[in-house]
Amino acid sequence: MIERPDIPDSDRLIFALDVPDIDRARELIDTLGDAVMFYKLGLEFFLSGHYFELAHTLKDNGKKVFADLKLFDIPATVAAAVRQLARHGVDFCTIHGNDRMLQAAAAEKGDMGILAVTALTSLDQGDLDDLGFDCDAEQLVLSRARRALALGCDGVVSSGLEVPKLREEVDHALLTVCPGIRPVLNDEESAHGDQQRVLTPGSAIAGGADYLVVGRPIRDAADPRAAALAIQAEIAATLAR
Repeated sequence: MIERPDIPDSDRLIFALDVPDIDRARELIDTLGDAVMFYKLGLEFFLSGHYFELAHTLKDNGKKVFADLKLFDIPATVAAAVRQLARHGVDFCTIHGNDRMLQAAAAEKGDMGILAVTALTSLDQGDLDDLGFDCDAEQLVLSRARRALALGCDGVVSSGLEVPKLREEVDHALLTVCPGIRPVLNDEESAHGDQQRVLTPGSAIAGGADYLVVGRPIRDAADPRAAALAIQAEIAATLAR
């Protein structure tokens, strides 16, 4: 069994900077300070026109950048897009495609980590049935994870619910990046937002997750920095145990 990768505790929290403009992005980055060292930049901010400007600012200030663009196109186009992202010092990027797309991305990644999207955490079993997947979420995640590793990818994006089983079959050779993280879980739908398959930070880390992606529980908190620090403390305490 490959040992758990040596990742600084403070890097394991990835904040989803899902905001519409650079002013709001900079405000949050300034507020969070050293409470967050890793940022996810997704489609909403990509369309702001300031994506790479902010990515370079983050890198210049010692932060890490996760380009969550879920690339899906013909393999040659995916490969070309990955080459462009790698030029900008991006640490992770997501591919939401088939084997040929993943293989093409892995061939052009350079020092950047390629993450294969397994099954979006906003999907429940009914959604997967509607999409024509003749298996449950766990089986789908495990199948895609095995193929991603064989094709040269560095990790997968999956719910923390599937990570323990993934660790049994794929172990720590493959990084796991887990969205759908909620600091407090209850029966209210509003606590989950768009997410269906969710876990607390401590539960996800205890199950073997390497990185946790958290957005609204930090962004929309009365005190975003305090919210981020509380999650960091929960991660550190879980790892210490």
